[in-house]
Amino acid sequence: MAEVVFENVSKVYPNGFEAVTDLNLNIEEAELLVMVGPSGCGKSTTLRMIAGLEEISSGKLYIGDEIVNDMHPKDRDIAMVFQNYALYPHMTVAENIGFALKLAKVPKDELRKRVTDAAKTLELTEILDRKPGQLSGGQRQRVAMGRAIVRSPRVFLLDEPLSNLDAKLRVQMRAEITSLQRRVGVTTFYVTHDQVEAMTMADRVAVISAGVLQQVAQPQTLFDEPDNIFVGAFIGSPSMNLMEAQLTEEGDRPMFTLGSQRLGGPSDLFDKRPALRQYVGRSVVLGLRPKDFEDASVQTDAPPDSRLRSTAENVEALGFEKIVYFDIDATPVISEDALDISDEAAAEEVLSRETTLVAGRFAPNSMVKVGSPVEVAVDMTSSHFFDLDTGLAIRG
Repeated sequence: MAEVVFENVSKVYPNGFEAVTDLNLNIEEAELLVMVGPSGCGKSTTLRMIAGLEEISSGKLYIGDEIVNDMHPKDRDIAMVFQNYALYPHMTVAENIGFALKLAKVPKDELRKRVTDAAKTLELTEILDRKPGQLSGGQRQRVAMGRAIVRSPRVFLLDEPLSNLDAKLRVQMRAEITSLQRRVGVTTFYVTHDQVEAMTMADRVAVISAGVLQQVAQPQTLFDEPDNIFVGAFIGSPSMNLMEAQLTEEGDRPMFTLGSQRLGGPSDLFDKRPALRQYVGRSVVLGLRPKDFEDASVQTDAPPDSRLRSTAENVEALGFEKIVYFDIDATPVISEDALDISDEAAAEEVLSRETTLVAGRFAPNSMVKVGSPVEVAVDMTSSHFFDLDTGLAIRG
């Protein structure tokens, strides 16, 4: 095991493109750290710098106590699992798992034992004689994992390892990889664009955007206390609802004007967040998670100033809940970096909106239907507030 430390690391390509900017990050011994961000944000470049597949433009990279900037990849004692598994089709499962040990001229008896132990850990014992073409996607993934862990590396690198699997198998493999990492105890750096993978697997999550590290924290902390609009919008599904709100004070109580409607904040909000008081008379970005909404016909005790009125634009019935989308005439706040840049048409449509399309998680017994009026109860106790100009969370 070894700690991995980025100290002011940047990666600039010859054409001037800066893929990673001044990265400071510690991956602790035996930790499973997941780096997540949209396509092209620099997360795979970060992983490839650890592997030695990308040169570092500036800064220092440590593995353990060694600076490895100029160290050859084969001397770094890392193991990597790729998106496409990279298995040798003419070799059996056992041969694939043990190939690196064979190259290292490990004695046959030891090689056989280490392959057998890895196969047992990954439940591959029954298929050691098969070739990759005879395996399912999940089995191939486990073989790729076995080939990595059999070497007992100091650092384990996984680059989008589940992206080629179907949804059900991804859920299963998330649990398997997490369990395996706990048992083996290898320092692990895992890269994905899927924030659900990040939230369900990681000891800590590093959120990156446009090559700049945004926040590193435990998954629940990222959800509850995002440092900025990007993290707030990127973490959580459906995404956090972000809109401009004019903050005023009536008595000692904060009030938020959202277009033609108003919401009252908790009476102790200024006591809990005194920094928010300096924004009275100004606009802030109000962030509300889908969980903060409910059909008022289900939650009938919500006071009048904790309700919004709209029309249901769409209803997704999931059995255990309903995701209801409704429009309010507040100005939307969009973090462009949080949009999927691969879908330019969808991004343009979202950015052109003048009203805010809000997503709410309703109870399954809600009777709301598409096109019908809806009264929505809003829980403001866990709401988020951001500075409209900087995008930073308003705290303290």
